[in-house]
Amino acid sequence: MSVEKINTLVVGAGQAGVAMSEHLSKSDVPHLVLERNRIAERWRSERWDSLAANGPAWHDRFPGMEFPDTDPDAFVSKEDVADYFVAYADMISAPIRTGVDVEKVQRLVGCPGFRVETSEGVIEAANVVAATGAFQHPVMPSIVPSDAGLMQIHSSAYRNPDRLPKGAVLVVGSGSSGVQIADELVRAGRTVYLSVGPHDRPPRAYRERDFCWWLGVLGKWDAQAPAPDTEHVTIAVSGARGGQTIDFRRLAAQGMKLVGRTEVYKDGVMNFAPDLGRNIARGDANYMSLLDEADAYVARNGLDLPEEPNARKIEPDPQCVTDPILDLNLAKAGVASIIWATGFSFDYSWLKVDVFGEKGKPKHQRGVSSEPGIYFLGLPWQSRRGSSFIWGVWHDAKHLADHISTQRKYLTYHASAKRQTQAA
Repeated sequence: MSVEKINTLVVGAGQAGVAMSEHLSKSDVPHLVLERNRIAERWRSERWDSLAANGPAWHDRFPGMEFPDTDPDAFVSKEDVADYFVAYADMISAPIRTGVDVEKVQRLVGCPGFRVETSEGVIEAANVVAATGAFQHPVMPSIVPSDAGLMQIHSSAYRNPDRLPKGAVLVVGSGSSGVQIADELVRAGRTVYLSVGPHDRPPRAYRERDFCWWLGVLGKWDAQAPAPDTEHVTIAVSGARGGQTIDFRRLAAQGMKLVGRTEVYKDGVMNFAPDLGRNIARGDANYMSLLDEADAYVARNGLDLPEEPNARKIEPDPQCVTDPILDLNLAKAGVASIIWATGFSFDYSWLKVDVFGEKGKPKHQRGVSSEPGIYFLGLPWQSRRGSSFIWGVWHDAKHLADHISTQRKYLTYHASAKRQTQAA
C-alpha cells in the first residue's frame, strides 16, 4: 500500500483548522487538513438549536471575511457560523479532506516525522497540528447514578425544550451554556433549578459599547495567564435574543430557582453547597470592576460615550438567595431531567507521543509542544485570554505557521549544505 507524504498534517477542520490552513498557505507550507465529519461540525451537531455566538459579528470572525448580509452588531446563529467557516475554507482554497478519521499518530523510527494512521490509509508528515480545540470530551460528574430514573445529558447533547421529558429540569453550571439553556427552558414554561457556582459576569454592553470592545481597549484579551484562583471560573455571557447582560436576580424574578454548587446525591435528594449568595456577590464584584475600569478609560481618553448610571443598580436578593435551598428531593420537586453544563476535557488518545503532562494536558509554549513537530491549536489560554475565541485562534495559528515555516527553512538549508559538501 502506498504511503501519502505531506509536510504538515492538520487534524480538525473547525475554526482552528481553517485558520491554520490559511497561514500555512501564506507561508507556502504544503499541508493537508483532515476532518472526521464536516467542516465546523461541532457548531452544527453539538450545540443547541437556538445558540447564537457570544460575541458580535464584527468581533467574532477572521480578519479576511465578514459575515455576509449581517449587522456587525448582531449575534450570529450557530448555523451561520458554521456556514461562515465553510465559505472561508472555500475562499482560501483550503486542502480539507472530510470524512477521514485520524486513528493514531506516532513518531517514525530512525528518521524525522510521524506516521499517521487514518481511516483511509497511512500518511507520513514532518509536522502534525492537533487543531481539535478544547471541546472534545463532555464532562459529566458521576454524582447521580444512571439508574436514578432521571434523564441526564450534557449541555452539548441538549437541543430544545421539546426533547426533554415533561417535568422540572435541574441545570448544573452557570457559565454561558448553562445559563442560556436554563433561560430558554424557563421561557418555555418549565420549572428550572439552576446550580450556580463561582463565575464572572461581565456586562453585555456598557456606555454603547459591547463588552468584547471593552475587553479589547482595556487590554484584557491579551492577558497571558488567568488571575490567581480564576483558572476554572466560568463566564456568564450571552448573545441570545440580541444579547443581554446575565442577571441572576432577574432570572429568579422570572421564575428560575437558583441553588448553590451541586455537591452530593443520596436517596433521591440532591444537596447543594451554601455558597449561592457568595457566588452571586462575586459575579457582582466582577461586573462592577469592569464598569469602574470602563469609566476610568472614558475619562482618561476623553471619549464621548454617554454615562449609564442605571447599569450600577443592583436589585435586592431574591428569596432563593437569602433563604437558599440546600437539599432538594428531586421526585417531590418534579425534576425529570438533569442537564450537566459542566464543560469538556481533552481527548488526545490518538496522539501517541510524549507531549502530555498532568491530567493529560498538552505540554507546550504557545502551541509549540515539547515534542518537535507536534503542535496544538485552539487551547484555552494558548497564548492569551482570547485564544479560544474565533479571532484569537486565527492569531495563534499565524504564530504556529511562522514556527513551522522557519523550521522548514532550517531543514532546507541543511539539505542544501549537505549537497554542497558532497559535491566538494
